Amino acid sequence: MSNKESSVGLAGLIALTVSSVIGGGIFNLMSDMAKVASVGPVTVALIISGIGMGIFVFCLQNLNEKLPHLDAGIYSYAEEGFGSFVGFNCALGYWFSIFLGNVALGSLAFSALGYFFPIFGDGQNVYSVFGASLLLWGMHFLILKGSNFASRINGFITIAKLIPLGIFILCLIIGFKYDLFTQNVWGTISGNFEWSEVTPQIKKAMMSAVWVFVGVEGAIVYSARAKSKKIVGKATILSFAIITSIYLLATVLSFAVLSQSDIAELSKPAMAQVLESVVGKWGAILINAGVIISAIGAWFACTMFAGEILFQGATDAIFPKFFARENKHKAPTTALLVSNGLVQFFFLSLLINSSAYNFMAMLASSTMLVPYFFVSLSQFKLSLKWEKSFFNKNVVLGLIASIYMGYCLYASGFEYIFVTTLLFAPGIFLFIKARKENQKKVFTSVERIAAITVGVLAIIALVLIFMGTIDVTSM
Repeated sequence: MSNKESSVGLAGLIALTVSSVIGGGIFNLMSDMAKVASVGPVTVALIISGIGMGIFVFCLQNLNEKLPHLDAGIYSYAEEGFGSFVGFNCALGYWFSIFLGNVALGSLAFSALGYFFPIFGDGQNVYSVFGASLLLWGMHFLILKGSNFASRINGFITIAKLIPLGIFILCLIIGFKYDLFTQNVWGTISGNFEWSEVTPQIKKAMMSAVWVFVGVEGAIVYSARAKSKKIVGKATILSFAIITSIYLLATVLSFAVLSQSDIAELSKPAMAQVLESVVGKWGAILINAGVIISAIGAWFACTMFAGEILFQGATDAIFPKFFARENKHKAPTTALLVSNGLVQFFFLSLLINSSAYNFMAMLASSTMLVPYFFVSLSQFKLSLKWEKSFFNKNVVLGLIASIYMGYCLYASGFEYIFVTTLLFAPGIFLFIKARKENQKKVFTSVERIAAITVGVLAIIALVLIFMGTIDVTSM
């Protein structure tokens, strides 16, 4: 099979990105936001988050055009800007986030199946774990057939999951209640816009919004297997436009059919009950089916990404060489096996202690902001170097994206900043092994200081957890 035949086209890249981003979060986003904000602040938060992530997407597009020789850009761009150690940690953070997120998606899919087949319960019992395990390894062997084969399957899944979302949005437009929608838009005591009362709502809603955009870089991650580097940037922009439109419409329109207090009290998936209130029982059935398809679709796409990030890291001497093994279909065999083996382990851990998994899943989600932050900084630093002017579009975009991602890291809280080092510190040994295998200098003087700092912070985090200063059970 030729490289051209096994590569992924524009539609495949868009499907991979949309499918990996629109997973389970959208089905409860309206309820998560209604708990902290009214429709006005929710709309503003989504717009700000959309603009922030949109600017980040333009940064990715620019870096993709300026650095066409780099693949799996979510870490390679950070490496170009700040060296191998930063690139490694961005790759590691991305990988942690993806493979632990796959555990959540598997559990969510079987929780939704529990609506139709009560035997699966909440997605964390023996039957759910067994079913999720079978599905996991079924995906594994499909992906081993090659990226183009797998992306075609994912394309069908993406179309199938977008149909319920499209019906949901259409039904809410038809059932739009203007009086309900305009009832205390800003959620203030006076009913009017009051900056002091609106700002806290926007901030809280933004923290719910930022997570649902994770994965917008999907086309960049798979750029090595794209039919042309030229279509990667186009796929990234088109994917982002589709994703943002769906989030904005599905969330904001919910406030036009139910009150904020009613939406806030809905159980998961909230979207099913919102649609049921408009069209009846079949709406809940449709959306629960959509949750199953969406979660499985996102899980499938993210399984591809998890293997790809390890594979590309190994080919670039970021991860040890054994992650670079491929089969005859150019699928990353070892990288997929390790990633899915860990997913399987965490599936089994759900039977022992589900609260421990919930903490790790939330922690892994926060690690995605690390590569996002450093990629944004790389856009700023490299554009300043290339353009030799601060007043350049790409320089300004990099600065704005860096500020936005930095704010998101800050807003996540010092506890997460400390505890994430517990994930990154052990990874230093993988970095050392990879550098020695490729006969490269392990650390520069600055990187050595950074590695020691990560190790010290990890030790401090353990001490703070042991002392009870950081309570991981309440994070």
